[in-house]
Amino acid sequence: MADLTLSAVQKSYGDVQVIHGIDMQIQSGEFCVFVGPSGCGKSTLLRMIAGLEEVTSGTVGIDGQVVNTVPAAQRGLAMVFQSYALYPHMSVRQNLSFGLENLSKPREEIRRRVDEAARMLQITELMDRRPAALSGGQRQRIAIGRAVVREPKIFLFDEPLSNLDAELRVAMRTEISELHGRLGNTMIYVTHDQVEAMTMADKIAVLRKGVVEQFGRPLDLFNHPANRFVAGFIGSPSMNFVAGRVDGDALDLDCGARLALPAGRFDAPQDTRIEMGIRACHMNVSADGPLAMTVRSVEQLGTESYVYGALDNEAPMTLHQPGQVSINAGERISLTPQFDQLHLFNAQTGATLRMG
Repeated sequence: MADLTLSAVQKSYGDVQVIHGIDMQIQSGEFCVFVGPSGCGKSTLLRMIAGLEEVTSGTVGIDGQVVNTVPAAQRGLAMVFQSYALYPHMSVRQNLSFGLENLSKPREEIRRRVDEAARMLQITELMDRRPAALSGGQRQRIAIGRAVVREPKIFLFDEPLSNLDAELRVAMRTEISELHGRLGNTMIYVTHDQVEAMTMADKIAVLRKGVVEQFGRPLDLFNHPANRFVAGFIGSPSMNFVAGRVDGDALDLDCGARLALPAGRFDAPQDTRIEMGIRACHMNVSADGPLAMTVRSVEQLGTESYVYGALDNEAPMTLHQPGQVSINAGERISLTPQFDQLHLFNAQTGATLRMG
């Protein structure tokens, strides 16, 4: 196990800067997920940690040692790629053994590590097959096994489940989480899927345009987003947003509704343009609710329901209800937000408006 420290890390390709001075401390044994939209820099950051990309400025430290100039093979890390990167002409056992053989490890140690990884990942019966004879999930297990046998200080995962179907992704993320529990190693995992991030991580770094927008525990990001971007990115379905302005102790929303604010809840000057955020699960259907929504579609999933529609100013709105609902497309319904679950964001900067 090892801790990882990023200090003012920047990355540029010529005149184009893609990583903008990232500072981060990942403790030994933590499962940290880098999440963000495509092109935000999460894979580039991972490759700099791995030593596959040079750091333009700043430092990458592993267990207190700066490793900027240390070759990738000597950093004590192991990386699992999206493409699996298996050798098609080799058996599973040969794929697992190959890296250790290149390191000139003793034959008995190689056998021990490979057999132990095979048992852990439940791939013992696959050892004589070649990758072409394996399913996508089996190939991913082999790719993970190849990292496990190296007994690295830190595991690096670069979107390892994106090539799998939805059901298999759920099963594999459970297996990776269980693997972390058994090994206890530091793991850094890149994904664009915020559900993967929420369900697997001890800590999440939300990136946008090469900047860490927020770094912390999953529920802290969900309950206390630092800005509108994090609020909209973390959580499924995405948070609902309604534009408006502050009017004394109330919000005048662009949809025509007026909401009285709990006394002292938000620190915002008079007439500040804001966006009010409320999650789909934090609204109730009521006869005289302040928000009027025209229903466009309803998803009945049996144990839960999602109602999609729009407010009078066409702002999209999603409602989540447990169980089954008697709501149909075309209806108008009234909604009351749970006021202790409201979020306000400065419309110009996107920053969260804190309690005054």
